[in-house]
Amino acid sequence: MPDTFMPSFKTADELAAHQLKGLQWTVNQAYNGSAFYRKKLDDAGAKPEDIKTLDDLHRLPFVTAQDLREGYPFPLLSVPLEQVVRIHASSGTTGKRKILAYTRKDIDDWAHFFARCYEMAELNQEDRVQIAVGYGVWTAGVGFQLGCERFGALAIPVGPGNIDLQCQFLEDLQSTVMCCTASMGLLMAEEVEKRGIKDRIALKKMIFGSERSSDAQRAKITELLGVEALFDIPGLTELYGPGTGLSCTWGEAIHYWADYYILELLDPLTLEPVQPGETGEMVVTTLCKEAAPLIRYRTRDLTRLIDEPCACGNILPRHDRILGRSDDMIIFRGVNLYPAHVDEILSKIEGAGSEYQIHLERRGDGKDYLQIRVERAEGRDPAGDLALAGAIREAVKKQVLVQSEVEVLDYRTLPRSERKSKRVFDDRGF
Repeated sequence: MPDTFMPSFKTADELAAHQLKGLQWTVNQAYNGSAFYRKKLDDAGAKPEDIKTLDDLHRLPFVTAQDLREGYPFPLLSVPLEQVVRIHASSGTTGKRKILAYTRKDIDDWAHFFARCYEMAELNQEDRVQIAVGYGVWTAGVGFQLGCERFGALAIPVGPGNIDLQCQFLEDLQSTVMCCTASMGLLMAEEVEKRGIKDRIALKKMIFGSERSSDAQRAKITELLGVEALFDIPGLTELYGPGTGLSCTWGEAIHYWADYYILELLDPLTLEPVQPGETGEMVVTTLCKEAAPLIRYRTRDLTRLIDEPCACGNILPRHDRILGRSDDMIIFRGVNLYPAHVDEILSKIEGAGSEYQIHLERRGDGKDYLQIRVERAEGRDPAGDLALAGAIREAVKKQVLVQSEVEVLDYRTLPRSERKSKRVFDDRGF
């Protein structure tokens, strides 16, 4: 086994002391290196010397995605440009992309804590890791590859799509781990079944990033592939990229790397802290990021803090899987609805498949209508569709307090994707 990539902290107090030192360094780095941050902090009445405890974090102003767009092409830059060795950009499709700069140390730190993800997933140097995520200006592919190489396993950088090559490498190279979106994980599982090659591959584990993996998806993938474990990996370009935490083999909650960033969970409307177990927006502050440090950056991602210690014994704190984004919220007849709400409901209904779509439209009577299109689970009798649709309607009404129409479709009717699956189709004409 390679050397551990886990921190040496034994207690929460040691971690807090490390975070305070990192917070002080970050505020100083930002204030003295970035005109943007200096003005932002001056306007908030906060100086580097004011940061004496972790509670002083709340004195600092928020940074948003709009700040990054307005600072294009080098937002938040806090070092001379000659110290920048790489840029990455978000995969956003509206307006200018958010470009983030990296120093050599930033890249090294990212590789180190990404290697920690593979360690937490209990890989070893004999593992062969098939990386089926996007390469290019975004952070996905190169992040997974950097971490794999730093960890010491064999990286197989296939990229997304190209199902024939994916299957060929699974079989010929005997890949033991696959890194992809959950949507592609399902696509690959169904393809392996279709081709009848399950007994000829050696896949043991899958690591899902970029989108929420549903319970139903995970159950189907496990059934079709017989893998030992599935892991969720969070990350965003602004915060280095993917690899900022990982679920462990003891549960679905994600250990996050609190020695590299501070995570706050805030109510997205009031910006006040929520209690552990309550849903809030992830707000992050980096502790050692040189080129583009983050101070209270509003990610828009929603999750819950898990307060209980993990059975695995690791002291690094945990958050739940990503529920969704605060800007993905659907307002339907005055009710706030997230796609993950529907996802959670469907995952608990016997006979419902893992793939679904949410369609919203405004009809001639001026009212909004919500339709859920969901696949019937594989092998289920279509004669039960009426009862299945009724069960889904009742569960949605009871749990999220909205009326819905439900259409049950044949298994494998909805499109599969090697990237993120599109779930919401809003045709209300806003």
